[in-house]
Amino acid sequence: MPLGDLYDWINEFSGHEFIWYVKRLSGNDTLANRSHQAGPYIPREFLLKIFPEMNNPEKENPDVWFDLFIDSHADHRNIRAVWYNNKFRGGTRNEARLTNFGGSTSALLDPESTGAIAIFSFRLKEGSGVIDCHVWVCSHETEEDVVENKIGPVEPGSWVVWTPDKPGQSSLFNKGKPPRKNCWLDKNQIPESWLVKFPDSAEIIKKSVQISPFDTINPDKRILKRRECEFQVFRSLEEVIELPLIQKGFNSIDDFIAKAQTILQRRKARSGRSLELHTLEIFIEDGLRKDIDFSHHPESEKGKRPDFLFPSESAYKDDSFPDSKLKMLAVKTTCKDRWRQILNEADRVITKHLLTLQEGVSENQFQEMCEANVQLVVPEPLIRFYPKAIQADLQTLESFMADVRLLNLGLG
Repeated sequence: MPLGDLYDWINEFSGHEFIWYVKRLSGNDTLANRSHQAGPYIPREFLLKIFPEMNNPEKENPDVWFDLFIDSHADHRNIRAVWYNNKFRGGTRNEARLTNFGGSTSALLDPESTGAIAIFSFRLKEGSGVIDCHVWVCSHETEEDVVENKIGPVEPGSWVVWTPDKPGQSSLFNKGKPPRKNCWLDKNQIPESWLVKFPDSAEIIKKSVQISPFDTINPDKRILKRRECEFQVFRSLEEVIELPLIQKGFNSIDDFIAKAQTILQRRKARSGRSLELHTLEIFIEDGLRKDIDFSHHPESEKGKRPDFLFPSESAYKDDSFPDSKLKMLAVKTTCKDRWRQILNEADRVITKHLLTLQEGVSENQFQEMCEANVQLVVPEPLIRFYPKAIQADLQTLESFMADVRLLNLGLG
């Protein structure tokens, strides 16, 4: 659909009676990994809040049926919201799902939608829960940019709840997941200089590593735990600095919009660099030497700067150094459409490695990547979100680092 349709959709379905639930579809949400639980995951607390009639733990798997319109793909379904609650009867399940989408014919279950941002705009009637729901599944990164410019970054494995009529409350400061107790900072724990000038991403990452280094676990688990900790440091700082200003109110709509944009752009900047800087930190602390074993943001060719080159920029520019001993690593939190951006970043490197946190890709998209000589690097705990047929072909961060160490030994 034309981009203008998305703007019109946002205007129509973001009034005071709507509440948004926004997430990136994982392989468990779609049919990408053929999960029997196919259907978008919804936090139980959120679902029970907007469907109060379901909040009945005495009833086995309470459910509600409602109309759902996937407006981006002209699809209408009668959907079942269900709380699987057999934990109260000796079982193990205590989660919420939306089901009855009709299989892969639905854009929400289509394996090719894995990694895409999906917006669920629930229309609420005061005192009686959901009337209906309108959905937009973004079809390309330009649409995703429009959404993230409005509500902030939507990262894999997380979600955003956005209430358009309460911009100073949950829309800017909804935490999504409870903060980690050992990473959330009180005001008296925040460096005074940070209260004067908001620190950059590198400073926040160093602080999170000091709080919870996780240095006894492998790089794959470490990078995920550190990003979670860093995000909580960032959000705690954000609340200390920005929330009091928002609660005081604004003299004009323009003043509020300016403040909201400052917060959202800072969040996007943090999200865009976080994974790269954590990767850099782990390379160094695990013994890889900068400009000897790797170069960070080197110039491969004029106007081209990959995230990491191995073993170094000087080796890359030495025509006598074998192409087969060169490696490149691009770092992108999501890769659904963005993986193609790395194809011309280092001409001498035939196989481009791409580190991502995206929770799954379709088998078709993975095949496209393979044909373009792109090797996915995925932290080991996330591999379960990928189709079983391709899991063996994914490389972990720890395995990639082991390969890099061999380069200067002449064994890579």
